[in-house]
Amino acid sequence: MNLHDFYFDLPEELIAQDPLEDRSSSRMLVLDKKTGERQHKIFKDVIDYLNPGDCLVLNNTRVLPARLIGAKEGTGAKIEVLLLKRKQDNVWETLVKPGKKARPGARIVFGDNLLVGEVIDVVEEGNRLIRFEYEGIFEEVLDQLGEMPLPPYITHQLKDKERYQTVYAKHNGSAAAPTAGLHFTKELLKKIQEKGIKIANVTLHVGLGTFRPVKVENILDHHMHSEFYSIEEEDAKCINDTKQAGGRIISVGTTSTRTLESVADENGMVRAGSGWTEIFIYPGYQFKVIDGLITNFHLPESTLLMLVSALAGREHILEAYQEAVKERYRFFSFGDAMLII
Repeated sequence: MNLHDFYFDLPEELIAQDPLEDRSSSRMLVLDKKTGERQHKIFKDVIDYLNPGDCLVLNNTRVLPARLIGAKEGTGAKIEVLLLKRKQDNVWETLVKPGKKARPGARIVFGDNLLVGEVIDVVEEGNRLIRFEYEGIFEEVLDQLGEMPLPPYITHQLKDKERYQTVYAKHNGSAAAPTAGLHFTKELLKKIQEKGIKIANVTLHVGLGTFRPVKVENILDHHMHSEFYSIEEEDAKCINDTKQAGGRIISVGTTSTRTLESVADENGMVRAGSGWTEIFIYPGYQFKVIDGLITNFHLPESTLLMLVSALAGREHILEAYQEAVKERYRFFSFGDAMLII
């Protein structure tokens, strides 16, 4: 399978730069994964496609304000640090720009010495390990100094940090939002539960590997970055009980999907626990757990586009994307939604 098989032409003006005021008023393209039939709806209509006894699975990760702007000790040179992964208590794997100013031993000062980082090593792909010094609680210092790490295709400033969080975000750790969940409001989730649809949670801390471009022509040569997941006993039971009773598992986002498919046995039963996943889902993959997926519109030639193509078929997905472009849907993180069912 070649990378170019997943290309489509996307006009730049369709990349959403700002979130809508009402989360659930995004447009939603509904795709029948078997027939390729399409319908155009508003996101709050999603409740009409969920049946009593189904289970909606949410990723309750919370995005860290992981973008820090500091100055190199001694020279005052501006350095941008993006927190990727906590390695130990005060040591983080980071992405640093410009890298040449952040060799081992370099110290970076943030916010009038509230936070100081020392580069201790250079690891794969030029990422830096940084040990941080601070007083108090790291997350509180980060809340004070950090900015939301919006994807590079969003150039507008975000007025409200919480708009890049889902309304059910709980566990700190992501470098990016699980954006399919941004369409839900608390009111809509309440209505969904009142209709008899169960809600289960998983946690997958989204890394920037999700957004890294695929650089190999043969997609089978692509290596996924590992991301930390966890699933609680009660959530695993809720999902397994739904499957055994004949209900459907509707995954909210590619991150929830990757978590479920990582922890499932060959019968589609999921196990509680935590770990790291590098699962790469592309056409030919046989899904063990999920029956449907709520997702956003993804970048051309991305691993996320490959995942949705595995669920609904590459031809159906590319036809739906062509129609979405023609109908002027909004793409990517703050864009419109797609329901594949």
